[in-house]
Amino acid sequence: MTGNPPPRTYPPGDHPDLPPPPATSGIVGWLRSNLFSSPFNSVLTLVAIWLIYLFVTGVGGWMVFDSVVSADSRAACQAIDSGACWAVVTTRLDQFVYGFYPPAERWRPNLAFALLLIALVPILFSAVPIRRPLLWFAAAYPFIAAWLIYGGFGLPVVGTGQYGGFMLTLIIGVTGISASLPLGILLALGRQSKLLALRVISTAFIEFSRGVPLITLLFVASTMLNYFLPPGTSFDLLVRVLIMVSLFAAAYLAEAVRGGLQAIPRGQVEAAEALGLSRWTTTRRIILPQALKIAIPGIVNVFVGLYKDTTLVVIIGLLDPLGIARAVLADAKWNGLATETYLFVALFFFLSCFAISRYSLWLERRLATDHQRTSTP
Repeated sequence: MTGNPPPRTYPPGDHPDLPPPPATSGIVGWLRSNLFSSPFNSVLTLVAIWLIYLFVTGVGGWMVFDSVVSADSRAACQAIDSGACWAVVTTRLDQFVYGFYPPAERWRPNLAFALLLIALVPILFSAVPIRRPLLWFAAAYPFIAAWLIYGGFGLPVVGTGQYGGFMLTLIIGVTGISASLPLGILLALGRQSKLLALRVISTAFIEFSRGVPLITLLFVASTMLNYFLPPGTSFDLLVRVLIMVSLFAAAYLAEAVRGGLQAIPRGQVEAAEALGLSRWTTTRRIILPQALKIAIPGIVNVFVGLYKDTTLVVIIGLLDPLGIARAVLADAKWNGLATETYLFVALFFFLSCFAISRYSLWLERRLATDHQRTSTP
């Protein structure tokens, strides 16, 4: 009778790497560890698969497989197929994007949007070649964009009453985000200032803005703001909305930044004072960078809320995507297609806000210090 051969011995440190046990690596291993790790998780996985199947065969069929993208009315859509009538969007896509901006001049907002992407590169990503010249371009971009979209100095003037759709949403959202961040930082610093007058003014402004709904401030901007201006002066409605939205968001950003400032240990300020650094240098180089990093989730939350709140301008007569949707549905040919119309608008906002949130997660991981990362020593 022959027994099993004795196990082979290896010198210390020379033992070969053995393959992992079966069914613990690859696709099978991933499925076992993430979807079928326990009886309860297995049941949840099967239920989720069943719900996904119902969605794809039901809603997915209505949205994609049985949908109609080319027709001239709701009746024509129903005659072709029983799914969603996306023709209500495709036939009015220009209005959804540009509002009533003149077709011959639409190259101007297109160019402004392309330049926006270039201007955002040095701001959102630090490891960019020629970053310093691009930062100067980013600082000049608001003036370039205003000239391109509004006109003047060689370009025909296009009144703000013709702006609408997603273009108007981007104008309000990007302007509000860009202007509110520095204002919010200043308000947060002012609220913690040792100067009593500055602290009282900053606190009063923040509490008032956070205690009043944005829609109320928009009504004030559209109807009452001119009463507080000198006689004979008037601001365009869109300019008034941009000012009010920026101030409103700045108050919320100030609280997010203040939370980051309060999280900085007092010992860092004392160490900077011991080194002879001025209060301004300490704030600019030591305190504020750390506070902003800590406040990233709160700041992004304010940005996303502000971006979605741009739809409130429809209440004061500006034709944002919801205003365009209401105008389209008022047409008798497309009456009754509210689901498709508002679903299209919702998809645009979802993709935009999702991109903002994903960038914030990437930025948090990139700015995480060594002791914040999960690593094995």
